[in-house]
Amino acid sequence: MYDLIRKTSTVLAKDVTDAIKKAVAREEKGSVAKTTLDIILKSIVLSSKKSLPICQDTGTILVMIEGRPDKSIFHLEKSIKDAIRKLTKEGILRQNCVCPLTEKNTLDNTGMYVPQIHFEPSDGPTRISIMLKGGGSENMSTQYSLPNSKIQAGRDMEGVRRCILDAVFQAQGKGCAPGILGVCIGGDRASGYLIAKKQLFRKLEDKNPSPLLASLEKTVLKQANELNIGPMGLGGKTTLLGVKIGYAGRHPASYFVTVSYSCWATRRYVVELNQKGEIKKWI
Repeated sequence: MYDLIRKTSTVLAKDVTDAIKKAVAREEKGSVAKTTLDIILKSIVLSSKKSLPICQDTGTILVMIEGRPDKSIFHLEKSIKDAIRKLTKEGILRQNCVCPLTEKNTLDNTGMYVPQIHFEPSDGPTRISIMLKGGGSENMSTQYSLPNSKIQAGRDMEGVRRCILDAVFQAQGKGCAPGILGVCIGGDRASGYLIAKKQLFRKLEDKNPSPLLASLEKTVLKQANELNIGPMGLGGKTTLLGVKIGYAGRHPASYFVTVSYSCWATRRYVVELNQKGEIKKWI
């Protein structure tokens, strides 16, 4: 777990890095947008080469474990927390856990419900998905209840599109654009945020199995990048790097659209473990 979490903090996933490189090529020579993206790329290279955090805000830690529900799962939980404490002590993870009752930092990134660890039973091999999500981008995440008269959004895909674009417009550069959006249509208020975050584990180049959602992802990405918000909100053609949309069944009385905004430093990896609990494959 130590190697997995350290890599997540210091080495940006290839699909995200490649998307930023393509964004550099799109921006006009000499523009603020191109200069900003060039600086981001240099930071990505340096952090990987020196094994240092990609961003000083190493975020909150989300871990999802898929596998058979046996005792080994609980050993994984201990291994994850031990690795987090060690990496915090080494400075690879910033001390990002504060108790809201005492306002004291726990100093080791563990505390009440921290890190967030979710178990999902599966007959397949054990998989671990880990994400480090910065506070600035988390602050820009939001949830809509439809219908919404303010943005003229009804309970349909057009209403969903309006919600997502409004979230991007409201965020401007405050979420450290260019961002990546994870979206959940439906569900309840709690499940909506979790499912939206799960979309951020998808590769940027993948295609949604739902033709309807694949089309919506493409449309929103194009329209968001026409808003001229650009990198860090300073203008440009690259406001988003990707849009990933999932869905969940909803109560007849409720229609939620949940947007999880992730910054350009979308730090996440998925690995498959062997029977000894060692990393067998990076996915």
